[in-house]
Amino acid sequence: MAGLELRFGAGDRLIVNGAAIQFTSEARIRFANKVEFLYGRQIMGPHEATTPARRIYFALQTAYIGSPEERERALESAAYFIEAFAAETTSNHARNLLALALAAAQARRGHESLKLARRIIRHEDTVLAEGPDGPEKTVGRRNHASAPV
Repeated sequence: MAGLELRFGAGDRLIVNGAAIQFTSEARIRFANKVEFLYGRQIMGPHEATTPARRIYFALQTAYIGSPEERERALESAAYFIEAFAAETTSNHARNLLALALAAAQARRGHESLKLARRIIRHEDTVLAEGPDGPEKTVGRRNHASAPV
């Protein structure tokens, strides 16, 4: 039987078509058809959306795995956060990645949009760590929601 097989340990998390699953013991599962899923560190909780890039990721994540009602609102939120981020960043590369991420989400290519959003998070983390005073003095800033990039 063809498909994607994943292994999980006790405590691992998985979201399949919007349903949250937490494993209580080791398990192997196989997806035999197309499903929308995230697992492990791909899943961001709302309390983790503490920076502009992380808010973009969370909105794109909701657009990917949320209920049909949540998806439309989440895409609107993602577009808003992306527009705000693009207006503040000096990086053309970041603006291009954001445009690609939004286009992928709008085309229902959720994994692709989230992969691009993770690159933006890494970019943001790097910029915030460097900060105006160098990396030594701004290490703790990475969780500030209003820090410009």
